[in-house]
Amino acid sequence: MSELRLPSYLDQSPAVRERFEALKRRETVLEVKGLSKVFQSNGKTVAALKDIDFKVHRREFVTVIGPSGCGKSTLIRILAGLESASDGQVLLDGQPVHGPGPDRGMVFQSYTLFPWLTVKKNVMFGLLAQGQSGFTAEREARQWIELVGLDKFIDAYPNQLSGGMKQRVAIARALANKPRILLMDEPFGALDAQTRCKMQSYLLEIWRNIDITALFITHDLDEAVLLADRILVLKAHPGEVQELIEVPVPRPRHANQLMTPEFLATRQRLDDLIHPPDAEGEEDTNLKMVRLTRVGDDVEVQA
Repeated sequence: MSELRLPSYLDQSPAVRERFEALKRRETVLEVKGLSKVFQSNGKTVAALKDIDFKVHRREFVTVIGPSGCGKSTLIRILAGLESASDGQVLLDGQPVHGPGPDRGMVFQSYTLFPWLTVKKNVMFGLLAQGQSGFTAEREARQWIELVGLDKFIDAYPNQLSGGMKQRVAIARALANKPRILLMDEPFGALDAQTRCKMQSYLLEIWRNIDITALFITHDLDEAVLLADRILVLKAHPGEVQELIEVPVPRPRHANQLMTPEFLATRQRLDDLIHPPDAEGEEDTNLKMVRLTRVGDDVEVQA
């Protein structure tokens, strides 16, 4: 498993190198060792994940990307305890993970709020389930709702919220349990581009202000670079670790960094890994179209 070799002009940046050295000195929150997953399909054994190894350090933000079918969602569901691995281990603070737990917060792509509960009661739900009193749970919920900027909508129901607002409530609900790590499975994938950009900024601001470690699944390369300290790149069939990339873009991050040399170099590396030129065994994507009716002109012929 290799890491991105930083361009020479970045190798000379003390701030970039110190950031990664400091990251490596932090304690390990999540460790994945030799993780594999197989399942049966039409009488055949299919390998979804194979020998996955990586670590996530405290306060680190790791994004996971890869082509379709590389097992990203399977991986995060195993980390959350929603599925079991066929082989290997998932360790949280050195302890094996067996099933779901409040030490891992989970945010899905689909909107998973309870539609019959208000914003406040959705965020309170997990706290009450852990045995907190109604007074304590409400006080905690109000703090998290304020953190995600929805205090004016505390008594609203999910059907009164936009998609981005629903996901902010889902993040608040996940963080209210004070998990050791926040797991996010393409949480902004269903949002329009403008809302998605706003949500990325909200998430970075939340991450900066609380003691949380994050692992974020995405298929968007710009999003992966914008958010991450490191990017785990998986290859497909079966899902294996292809590369672990350190992101040299300085923090704090903002959208106008998308055209900097550091950002573009990292994104190009991701694109080369996920979409290699002339990859063997790839489907032929050249569509062979048949003209079914005569339209009377050719739109591609220049006058």
